[in-house]
Amino acid sequence: MKEIRFHGRGGQGVVKSAQIIVQTVVESGLYGQFIPFFGVERKGSPVFGFLRIDDSDIKVKCQVHSPEVLMIFDDTLLKMPQTFAGLEENAIVIINTTKNIEELNLPDIKMKVYTVDATGIALETIEKDIPNTAMLGAFAKATELVNWYILKDKIKLAFNEDNVMSAQLAFEKVKLSN
Repeated sequence: MKEIRFHGRGGQGVVKSAQIIVQTVVESGLYGQFIPFFGVERKGSPVFGFLRIDDSDIKVKCQVHSPEVLMIFDDTLLKMPQTFAGLEENAIVIINTTKNIEELNLPDIKMKVYTVDATGIALETIEKDIPNTAMLGAFAKATELVNWYILKDKIKLAFNEDNVMSAQLAFEKVKLSN
């Protein structure tokens, strides 16, 4: 089972992106589960989510304490201790940022860090500061956990062709930074 934790802010589309991943893996013949966690429910407040993907029924229904993948939608959340709590060694970390790896002040944990300017891509393609579909493209490329073609179809169904372009650009631009 792959366990993934999302860290973002209200209004960035964290929940919707996780729902699209679940729809994608289910259509691919796998099992998916997402559990959102909200503090204060308002735009800009920290939002967390817990996603699991497996090839058999997922019976566990709790938070992800030792993620193998971290999706960080806002690089200001890197300063929060719980962002990297329990991170598995060699985990994949995908960060929406314009900063280089040295500027991020990441903890000394062995991990594969991927960066992408998902916000910039979103502003360019959908003309909104909602990086969720760009982060989906980065997720698809960095993890290879989802069928890219099904994911693009799910994005188009949920949104529109501009959002598919956002995902496509992030898929092409995400880079391994360490």
